[in-house]
Amino acid sequence: MLNIQKSVLSNGLKVVHSYDDSTQMVALNLLYKVGAKDESPDHTGFAHLFEHLMFGGSANIPDFDTPLQLAGGENNAWTNNDITNYYLTVPKQNVETAFWLESDRMLSLAFTPDSLEAQRSVVIEEFKQRCLNQPYGDVSHLLRALAYKVHPYSWPTIGKELSHIVDATLDDVKAFFFSYYVPNNAVLAITGNISFEETVRLAEKWFAPIPYREVRRKPMNIEPLQTEERRLEVERNVPLDSLFMAFHMCERLHADYYAYDILSDVLSNGRSSRLNQSLVQDKKLFSSIDAYISGTVDAGLFHITGKPAVGVSLEQAELAVWEELERLRSELIDVKELEKVKNKFESTYIFGNMNYLNLATNLAWFEMLSCAEDMEMEVEHYRQVSAEHLREVASQAFQRNNCSVIHYKKKDTGSCNNE
Repeated sequence: MLNIQKSVLSNGLKVVHSYDDSTQMVALNLLYKVGAKDESPDHTGFAHLFEHLMFGGSANIPDFDTPLQLAGGENNAWTNNDITNYYLTVPKQNVETAFWLESDRMLSLAFTPDSLEAQRSVVIEEFKQRCLNQPYGDVSHLLRALAYKVHPYSWPTIGKELSHIVDATLDDVKAFFFSYYVPNNAVLAITGNISFEETVRLAEKWFAPIPYREVRRKPMNIEPLQTEERRLEVERNVPLDSLFMAFHMCERLHADYYAYDILSDVLSNGRSSRLNQSLVQDKKLFSSIDAYISGTVDAGLFHITGKPAVGVSLEQAELAVWEELERLRSELIDVKELEKVKNKFESTYIFGNMNYLNLATNLAWFEMLSCAEDMEMEVEHYRQVSAEHLREVASQAFQRNNCSVIHYKKKDTGSCNNE
């Protein structure tokens, strides 16, 4: 059992702590409950832009990285549709540097035209590289827009359109920051070689003076039930045809979430998984295939993606996938197969949380979802999923009227014959 201790500052900041004396390091994970879904449909990509802006200088510290590096620390960040997450590690003797740095950029960013232009350029270049100039780079845009009609998961974290970042003003950026990057919309998780008492002292010293601010929550449209299959066919300059399928699934806190996750592992986790064994190794219909869940806070998607083998059409490949899904709908998963998947999850999960930084990230995530202590129930939740439950969920989810399909075809560039 983890020794999890918590405190809430007067400004609403949640502090979660777990002590680990096996390391001489401390990890700080600061999670803000703001992601791409909180953006306006005509101002997307802002949460991702802030992932970069938060390293461009804050109210009293012009350069974030240099003081941290001088203290022997490292840092990074990531954003998704639900949250923005910043983390750093530092030797325990220099831990106050970490509190100082993180609190100053929560207080306020520098908000200079130079900083905005510098980070805007980085994000624009990233958009071009990932979405415009990379094979299959537009798949996330296409598939999300196909699967979601009203929920803001209909655009990816990087943004719906490049113009939204190009046209962002300093006033737009300031308004977004002061609406979401506030102590009462954040969870600070601290793990490693620091006591709870010292954690609270430093949190009070550096974060408590930051004022509470109202969070601008926009109404979240609930995605209506999909009632018919949605299909899209595109041609692009890519090396191979590819199949993309997405099925609507439940939200993260729903009891069925664990069944969906296990189903994705049954299908594609490891060489002996069903899709790999049957469709890649035995029938040789695919060169590669994968299944995974989005894991989003609100109702998400169950993805199946694959590249058919040479000479296999997308229609043949898709039919083979449906046959494997029908097996899940009609047959109970063998006890040994199910136990193997559960054992693999348990070992990966427990081993992962032995790392103090991974633990800090998970503590912040679960405290944001419900409460940090719930992370200790994850293995048990997976253990409790039965073969009958899996068949029931598969039967409900893997239907054509719940599916969005993209046939992503290699463009026929033709040939030139010299006579």
